[in-house]
Amino acid sequence: MTPQWTQRTTTALLLLATGLPGLLFTPVFGFGPLLLPIAVVVAVCFAVTELCARVTALAPWRPLLALLAGLLALGELEFGPRLPDATLLRGLLDGVTRSWQLTLQSTWPARPEPELLLFVPLAVLVAAVLGVELSRRPVVALTPGLAVAGLSQACTPLSGPVATAAGLAYCVVAGALLAVTRRGAGRLLLVVPSALVAVALAAGLTALDQGNRPSLAISHNPVSPPTLRVDDPLDDVADRLTHPAPPVFSYTSTAPVDRWRTAVLDDFDGVTWHADANYLRLGSSLGEAAFHARITVPAGSGGPWLPSQAEPAAVSGVAPLVDPRTGTLLLPGRQGAVGYELGWREPAVAPEDLLDAGIDPAAVAGGVGEVPPGVADLAKTATGGLRPSFRSALVLERYLAEHYHQAVGPVLPTGSGWAQLRTFLFGTRAGTSEQFAASYVALARIVGIPARIAVGFRAPRGNGTVTVHNGDTLAWPEVAVAGVGWVPLDPTGSAAKGAGAAPAGLSRVTEQARHDLPPQPQLQDPDVDSAAPTTEEPDRPEKVLAWPAFGLLALLLVLTVAIPVLRAVRTARRRRRTGADAVVAAWKEARDVLRAYGFATPRGATVRDLARDLPSIVDKSVAEGLVWLARLVDVALWSGDTVDHRTVEQAWSAVRAIRKGLTGTPWRARVRAAFDVRSLRAVPS
Repeated sequence: MTPQWTQRTTTALLLLATGLPGLLFTPVFGFGPLLLPIAVVVAVCFAVTELCARVTALAPWRPLLALLAGLLALGELEFGPRLPDATLLRGLLDGVTRSWQLTLQSTWPARPEPELLLFVPLAVLVAAVLGVELSRRPVVALTPGLAVAGLSQACTPLSGPVATAAGLAYCVVAGALLAVTRRGAGRLLLVVPSALVAVALAAGLTALDQGNRPSLAISHNPVSPPTLRVDDPLDDVADRLTHPAPPVFSYTSTAPVDRWRTAVLDDFDGVTWHADANYLRLGSSLGEAAFHARITVPAGSGGPWLPSQAEPAAVSGVAPLVDPRTGTLLLPGRQGAVGYELGWREPAVAPEDLLDAGIDPAAVAGGVGEVPPGVADLAKTATGGLRPSFRSALVLERYLAEHYHQAVGPVLPTGSGWAQLRTFLFGTRAGTSEQFAASYVALARIVGIPARIAVGFRAPRGNGTVTVHNGDTLAWPEVAVAGVGWVPLDPTGSAAKGAGAAPAGLSRVTEQARHDLPPQPQLQDPDVDSAAPTTEEPDRPEKVLAWPAFGLLALLLVLTVAIPVLRAVRTARRRRRTGADAVVAAWKEARDVLRAYGFATPRGATVRDLARDLPSIVDKSVAEGLVWLARLVDVALWSGDTVDHRTVEQAWSAVRAIRKGLTGTPWRARVRAAFDVRSLRAVPS
């Protein structure tokens, strides 16, 4: 091979090794939108390098020429063919200063728009220019591309076979580069160890991957919507019911719909309800949509909220903000009529499974403020003394539907603070869906059922284009169910009375579970599966004995170092939390410690359940620590008092007591707990 072809091949392999890391942003933007701009950058840099090699007078200006040509090519590609002007320059400047920020403020995959994805080809361009200038030292020339790869994995790490294939492809290209630039007959031998390193590292990282973002990954940055002078949607319920005629929006749906949400309120201080929402710019999708609807909101309907479903998957026609946790859509600054296409999905669950399901222990609802006298006793009575589960949630719903009724007349009750709820619960026993939903959520939280308020509209009966009016306004509670998510309930009993469209989707399954609920004298806690969650065993050492010695050593090193490090990072992140979140984090830490030692942590089990079900051979200090922690969790979540630093320290002291008590277990159990990969996984719902 002539020196000219060697240099040309070196440049091509180096630019390829720089462009491949840019494609690792595929989970953020998709493969197609990234391929063309990155290919353009690589091609332009190669062309400039070849030009400077032929015209030696241009060689000193090579980095500047490559940078300017790459910027111009990207500008023409992303903003359309034009002469360089202020718009193009401003767009490129935003690509450096704003596009990565907008990407972090969006759900992923993000919309493949220039104002978001431009920072990726720009990073590849800078890495390519630096790599070419460092090409005399190939190992050093690869570092700019590796920096781009590190940035991509900090945003959203690849996993599984995709990570293995990407790592293998990069190391093969890098190995080929080192082989080409190495002198002598042994140059091709570098390809073999490069491939072995790729296989070992990729397999090790794949084995450690648990499908979750690592603790050190870059987090989304929620958007702070502008100050909005709008009424609280919960406060509008009575007014809308008093003036039922005005239309609010219309829709045409491909599937039956029984309700539309506009807001979710989960924070209660005893006086008012608030939305603890983290809004992000809605990307191209949040998943595969199973249902679709065309929605039109006329001008003057008021409010920034857009009708939505619990699990929106995609929106076209507008670019709203979304809170993925609640499904709320927000369009600040909306003026005039708005039309958009909404796609969504719903969880699939059998009625018998839903009735016997436990609550989601990972769901942390807001507070209840200062609970008035008698309310806690009422909550226990209304749930029949059952422990927190979806069955007890249905019992509470039935209690409110049977002992209270909806208010009618020209003057309807308003307010959802404890002053109004106490009048509703112990006085008039009549209210709108506002008082029903707020009372349900407050009582549910008191007995340990995570619940929140959703506000929106009941879907009226009809086919084709359906118009929703003020009179269809509705507030309803939702409870967090293990393995399902947030399930809407109907304490007013309006669905059973034929108001609005028939229950659809998850509401239809809930209706069947409600029908199967035993009468009051036959109520008992559902059986909770006490079997430990089953997971696949990691590869045993004997399965990898055939690997090359270097690959085995690399894999063992990753397993030995990464598991304790990842666990320590997770613990440190939990220790940084404050208030009630810190106490819940301590409970999660204790639960993960028990899982690492092989103890069962069933779905829906509370702290006291785990303490009660511990084997008798375990040191009693473990059970005492769990009981101590259970009291602190109750105080943090349900007392309504502010959780101070002393309570947080007590919670972590309980965790330390649990750890200390487990040190008396056999040495094999302690070793297994120290290196158990499964303990890094999220607890199954």
